[in-house]
Amino acid sequence: MGDDLCVGGVVPLTTIDYPGCLSAVVFLQGCSWRCRYCHNPHLQCMAASEVFAWEDVLSLLRLRRGFVEAVVFSGGEPLLQTGLPEAVADVAALGFRLGLHTAGAFPDRLEAIVSLLHWVGFDLKYAFDNYQFITGVEDSGEMARASLKVLLKSNTDFEVRMTLHESMEAAVIIEALEEAAALGVKNVALQKCRDKDENIVEHPIFSDKLMLGRMSRCFDSFQVRG
Repeated sequence: MGDDLCVGGVVPLTTIDYPGCLSAVVFLQGCSWRCRYCHNPHLQCMAASEVFAWEDVLSLLRLRRGFVEAVVFSGGEPLLQTGLPEAVADVAALGFRLGLHTAGAFPDRLEAIVSLLHWVGFDLKYAFDNYQFITGVEDSGEMARASLKVLLKSNTDFEVRMTLHESMEAAVIIEALEEAAALGVKNVALQKCRDKDENIVEHPIFSDKLMLGRMSRCFDSFQVRG
């Protein structure tokens, strides 16, 4: 199985990637989208500059049992890799809680594993009809909408996160949040974008307290993160 899983990196301990749990993060190579604010462009291609054998990753995770509670698969877009379901099963067998970071590019693949997951962080890009502006890929909005519907009909906990790049129009951001609320999303976090030097690039919408207050009433949980 390890031969068809391309691991681009591992973070052995983090407090921010799975709510309420100490976790390890496994970064998988490859993404079919090219988002204009991508924070991990080195993970976009399938070829990794440094190879992490899956058996070595499992060995590391075995050593973390009893300390780390969860393992999160991130990327890139983890669902791009056909070896993900078996990797998820391997980690589940070690007794960890399972998390996934995804933008929803592969709704059928998400549906196939969602029942195995305990939590999903879903990256909402923009209003669905405007997704190509962010991703550069036609029909990406339809894929994301379908994936979000998969999560909504599942029993898996999830959070919708939206990173606000300076090029994004406030009206379209509001439209995206309204679409999410109409579908039944309950938990949303707006995230501030960072440049290549890790400096926050503040979107003007974060200063619109009236709008943020109005949108917060559409959800059970509504957060702003730096």
